Amino acid sequence: MAMQRPDIVFLVLDTQRSDRLSCYGYPRETSPHLDALAADATLFSNAISAAQWTVPSHASMFTGLYPSTHQVLQSYSVLPDHMSTLAERLSAGGYFTAGFCNNPLVGVINNGLRRGFYSFLNYSGLLTSRPNQAGVPSGLLDRYRQSFKRVLAGMLDQVQNSFARSEALLAFSLTPLMVPIWQTALSFKGNTRKSLDDAAKLLIDRPGLEDQPVFTFINLMGTHMPYHPPRHYVERFAPHVLLDKAAQHYLRHFNGDVYGWLAPLAGALDDHQKATLDGMYDAEVACQDEQVGVFFDRLKTSGKLDRTLIIVCSDHGEHLGEKQFIGHSISLYNELVQVPLMIRDPQENFVKGETRDDVVSTRRLFHTVLTAAGLANEIEETLTLAQSPGSHPDYEQVFAEAIPPQNVVNLLQKRQPEVVYTHACDQPRRAVWVGNHKLIETGGNRLELYDFSNDPGENLNLTDIFPENVEFLQECLQLFTSQTTTPFSVDRAPGFDDPEVRRRLRDLGYLED
Repeated sequence: MAMQRPDIVFLVLDTQRSDRLSCYGYPRETSPHLDALAADATLFSNAISAAQWTVPSHASMFTGLYPSTHQVLQSYSVLPDHMSTLAERLSAGGYFTAGFCNNPLVGVINNGLRRGFYSFLNYSGLLTSRPNQAGVPSGLLDRYRQSFKRVLAGMLDQVQNSFARSEALLAFSLTPLMVPIWQTALSFKGNTRKSLDDAAKLLIDRPGLEDQPVFTFINLMGTHMPYHPPRHYVERFAPHVLLDKAAQHYLRHFNGDVYGWLAPLAGALDDHQKATLDGMYDAEVACQDEQVGVFFDRLKTSGKLDRTLIIVCSDHGEHLGEKQFIGHSISLYNELVQVPLMIRDPQENFVKGETRDDVVSTRRLFHTVLTAAGLANEIEETLTLAQSPGSHPDYEQVFAEAIPPQNVVNLLQKRQPEVVYTHACDQPRRAVWVGNHKLIETGGNRLELYDFSNDPGENLNLTDIFPENVEFLQECLQLFTSQTTTPFSVDRAPGFDDPEVRRRLRDLGYLED
């Protein structure tokens, strides 16, 4: 007898670095609850986000396409109508689709990422929004209240959309007057505890959904700046901040300097500043991990966990001073694009306790979910991550793209034009992973080649040492760029079966005889 289609939880830990989780080898115990989940799941050690920031990364996970194909590249971008989202596909296939989102760029801005959700709860912004909620008001007064809330929500959504699309309003939102307002009164980071509680109630209580599978998308913002973890987490991970007035001053300045989250640093952080950021980030990771643990414990206690496909990932990581970068606006270094990914599967298509080191793109989560739901077509099924690495072609490529957010570039050009030039902030970046090598191409002329297996910190640029590898990987990027208008581009370049191409791959060490 065929197993009933599973519930699906798609949990995105916004801005979570993989190298700050204990299950990825971090020496500090930041993530005991995620560690426990990983031990009962398949953990991907080389998962690559398709983009370096929220909007294009989520669009890739929701469509299965790379950014230059779906073209949702800016805060003002809108997903084209002809591109179906994951929620639309699942909804059409019989799933109840619900979103619990703490990031206003996904839950508030009208960019098409909410398409297909029957229920979508937003926990940040000017008003917690509840579009597509079921329920009929019982009386005339209730109808007036609901109508008023819809009108008010519509007006506030327009205001928030305007801030996302207007350079002048964005600049105004970064002023010292506005920062405290939107960080606190507007609940910038949302409400992690409430969103997880609401999601658990839906999955466990299932009002009116006893026989219908549920797809639950959750976005948490706990590890996003600014850093205000509870005191007992600061005591564990950054105790010096409680005693050192210089550290407290630096943290206050950092938390309030939103422009500083976007701009490259003029110089390297000193040891005390780096320790402060590292410790406070780790404290936020641990705080969020505890709340995620409560969520999974509730599912386990209720018996729902073993009937639910669990996907935990990140949309991107975070720079904390590495290579003079802060935040996640510009680069394609590992701190941003090498993200955590673990999948726990009740149907056992993913091996419990396995660690996979093949390089995979998070855009393939689209294909993975559709396949698990029994809704993937033949092409999509070939890209599910449930396929073992040995079943893939010998030669694969994974790509990532960093198209600079234009409103950020405009601000940088006005305030620090020299930084824009020095760090190529206005130039697109693309990266390709083949074998153990990763090539980053910036603006078509800046090249960086790294051995990501042996040099995860990307400290040694190998471009002058392996010029033939650089040339070949550039050709891969050029072919990728020319083909990203193809709706179902795959993770390998056409022509890899050509004898000459295979000879080059063997000569470069990417294929074994």
